[in-house]
Amino acid sequence: MRPILAPVPKAGAAPLGAPPTFSVLIAVYEAADVVGEAVASALAQTEPPLEVIVCDDGSTDDVPGALAPFGDRVTLVRKENGGEASAKNAAARAATGDFLAILDADDVYLPERLEALGDLARRRPDLDVLTTDAVLEIAGAVVRRCYTDDLPFEVEDQRGAILRRNFVFGLAAVRRDRFRAVGGFDESMRYATDWDLWARLILDGSRVGLVAQSLARYRLRARSLSAQRPALLAGRVDVLERAARHPSLTSAERKVVATSLRLERSRLAVAQARAALRGELPAPRRHAFGVVVGRGHDLRTRAKAALAAIAPGRARSALASRPRETTGGILLEADVDADG
Repeated sequence: MRPILAPVPKAGAAPLGAPPTFSVLIAVYEAADVVGEAVASALAQTEPPLEVIVCDDGSTDDVPGALAPFGDRVTLVRKENGGEASAKNAAARAATGDFLAILDADDVYLPERLEALGDLARRRPDLDVLTTDAVLEIAGAVVRRCYTDDLPFEVEDQRGAILRRNFVFGLAAVRRDRFRAVGGFDESMRYATDWDLWARLILDGSRVGLVAQSLARYRLRARSLSAQRPALLAGRVDVLERAARHPSLTSAERKVVATSLRLERSRLAVAQARAALRGELPAPRRHAFGVVVGRGHDLRTRAKAALAAIAPGRARSALASRPRETTGGILLEADVDADG
């Protein structure tokens, strides 16, 4: 029997007689070179999905050609470019399975993943969100597993935990009726849309379970993210600001989200200051001074920011001598949903 982590079962939650059905959803944009491998991994499951739905979000490369070898085993939805959240929602509207299983176009499921998720859903019908561990790769090299001692899957207090960080690995499966009840992915957001969805589900009463085996490969291409990092962190701040307005929060949970917001805002301020020094954002002195007077920064960070505010040219030269941030750096220091 596979190891699972989940909250204590609800009273009367008897196992189902058979596992539910899964619709695999793949949003793709300019990824014709990799989407075929993702689709193949979904179709090669030991327990096949009910359907595989690919939403082409206005790509200019040949996504239909990449999917042609799979014939009618794949449903293709095409739309104008609107972002990943809108593409996932479009795929979800075409789905008929009990669960919507997310698969990014450049990632792959290992063969037993849907079987494992189905077994978890059968054993624990009280869970609305299901996921597994995964291997994280950069440019083909294994970096680490998704869940570690420092980044564990949360069991006891999932409400409080989701206000601290995203502990739900993004290639999760969500019960279709619950997904629709909360409105799906928020299409007004570009980053951290997964975290936002899990937070809304959990704060509305859903619970999450994990199969504690690495059953997916989460793959990132090696590329600089220094210009993108402020936007990533701004997305995290946005998630927490929205969560802070949830009417169900207790006074203790409001303190948790306030602490998380202070931390993420301080990270964002530092990232914006660095990006401005590199010329990726305007007004380097203003951003540096914001770190000096802002909350949550240690003395060393404030001192560096003060130098940047006084002598941005000198600070820019010092920053240029450091290695630029890469996908790996972002991934290792952030949560399991580093790119949102």
